[in-house]
Amino acid sequence: MLRPTVLALAFLAAPVAAEAPKVATDIAPVHSLAARVMQGLGEPTLILPPGASPHGHAMRPSEAQALEGADVIFWVGPALTPWFARAVETLGADARVIEIADLPGLTRLPFREGARFAAHDHDENAVHGDGHSDEQENEDAHGHGEEHAGFDPHLWLDPVNAGRIALAMAEALAAADPQNADAYLANAAAALDEIDAASAAVAGRLAPHVGKPFLVFHDAYHYFEARFGMEAAGTVSLGDAAEPGAARMAALRALIAETDTTCLFTEPQLSPRLAERLAQDTGVRLGILDPLGTSVAEPGPGLYPALLLGLADGMAACLGAGG
Repeated sequence: MLRPTVLALAFLAAPVAAEAPKVATDIAPVHSLAARVMQGLGEPTLILPPGASPHGHAMRPSEAQALEGADVIFWVGPALTPWFARAVETLGADARVIEIADLPGLTRLPFREGARFAAHDHDENAVHGDGHSDEQENEDAHGHGEEHAGFDPHLWLDPVNAGRIALAMAEALAAADPQNADAYLANAAAALDEIDAASAAVAGRLAPHVGKPFLVFHDAYHYFEARFGMEAAGTVSLGDAAEPGAARMAALRALIAETDTTCLFTEPQLSPRLAERLAQDTGVRLGILDPLGTSVAEPGPGLYPALLLGLADGMAACLGAGG
């Protein structure tokens, strides 16, 4: 994994007696990265409860209170959690807000359209650094911003992105809490080592299954697929996890037959009803992938590596089931 040079300055240091900033996060993977960076210093608050969908959630009073009391807020952005945007604007008005979708240096991939995905070169379509590619130049010039139109917001599922997010968190926390700056940076360096180790294990588990067609219920895995050489043939639901119509379901049945797709992956946060119907109609096997990781680990510093390994295990179990 590419290491930012600033990490070379980080060294292990015992935390000094200073109160860590109060931190709030939107989803479990973001919370996990923040918890690892803060380990030994403090604990962030997770706003979206385990099992809830990030695409829609009614905040409870305790969640609103935690957001209002935060000194620092880390969240992906309105393209993923539109319900969170107004809360950040009002309840988090006094906090330092880090919107992950706006961080420099992340790999960004475009949304995939339709039920059937066209095969493509991820490197050509990836958006790096300043968030632009030739393909997106015109689109970004006419509306990239408020809803981050033009790229998929599931950025954390690329482990290289996750490492860079952890570093950005460490830098933000170091600025908010200078007495513990070295400890935050040291924790970020350790997080990168752990992400590297998990990524190597994932690559090994998925290697026998590269090139096998599969469907996803919700197009959340583009970054994970691109990093590890996998590629979904299509998706059941729309980009925001909305239910498809009859025409899309018919197109999916045809796609399964044409490509000899054997696996369709559902998610713990979404109803499996339509996926089960497709399985009954076509004989496709059902597997489970959890893009938030809360079904494979408790929220906390260890969730992110467990999330990566859980995705690999879920893919391998279904794609390898037929021999």
